[in-house]
Amino acid sequence: MSAVNDTSFNSAVFLLTGIPGQEDVHLWISIPFCLMYVISIVGNSVILFIIKTDPSLHEPMYIFLSMLAVTDIGISIATIPTILGIFLFNSREISFDACLAQLFFIHLLQCIESSVLLLMAFDRFVAICNPLRYASILTLLRIAKMGLVCVLRGVAVIIPLPLLLKRFRYCRANVLSYSYCLHQDIMLACSDITVNSIYGLSGSLLINGLDSLLIFLSYVMIIKTVLSVASPAECLRALNTCVSHLCVVLIFYTPEISLTVIHRFGNSSSHLLPILLGYIYLLVPPLLNPVMYSVKSKHLRARIIRVFIK
Repeated sequence: MSAVNDTSFNSAVFLLTGIPGQEDVHLWISIPFCLMYVISIVGNSVILFIIKTDPSLHEPMYIFLSMLAVTDIGISIATIPTILGIFLFNSREISFDACLAQLFFIHLLQCIESSVLLLMAFDRFVAICNPLRYASILTLLRIAKMGLVCVLRGVAVIIPLPLLLKRFRYCRANVLSYSYCLHQDIMLACSDITVNSIYGLSGSLLINGLDSLLIFLSYVMIIKTVLSVASPAECLRALNTCVSHLCVVLIFYTPEISLTVIHRFGNSSSHLLPILLGYIYLLVPPLLNPVMYSVKSKHLRARIIRVFIK
């Protein structure tokens, strides 16, 4: 009987959730979601096109920005089917294997984005603290190696998550809290989830905790270097190059850390706040990242305007 139950429950179907209590207006809610997806994909695609076609933008800062744009497009594509499926067609069911696949790609892309933000902080650190060796330190080959390390690190940390979930037996109503699959939301099994909980927390600390700490330390060194410059105008000019990256870092880490804290220590009776944070966590960074860099970078903004004028 146990073997039969294991087989039937491990081929379970999960039920995704939109916004509880707002099912009657899901079709209207889908309109801003569709707009956000269109703006995110088009905006990041334009950034990639401009950087690829303009040789003057083949610099480390813009190469890292193109990595960020690719990651943001991937996150949007990974969440589009289920989120729009719920709000447009009320399609709530998702198979166990499809849920694990979506979980893997969402968490993997989030890990890669965290790593890219760290690389961008390193780029600003080298540009401000050691400008004479900037070109020799951040060569194209070295940037490619760093990007490959980011991907391999994310795969190594995330791939155990679906494998650990695969061994569970699910015997309760498999109703998820979000319109997509997350590791912390799928731990609904009747089995002991201690290993998953510890590994999930450890992986989050290893990726996001370590990356955010290193980003913080890089900016401490940047501020220390900038304050040693005699001219206030030069200080402002140097810090102005970091504004876009700081905004992107805050947009990425604030909802993610808040969501992690709520899942670990929050009151489970209130579901609306984590649901809203979950949408912000996945939809807002891909939407605002290209806007932040287009507004602050004069070179990028000028080329985007030139393309649309043509």
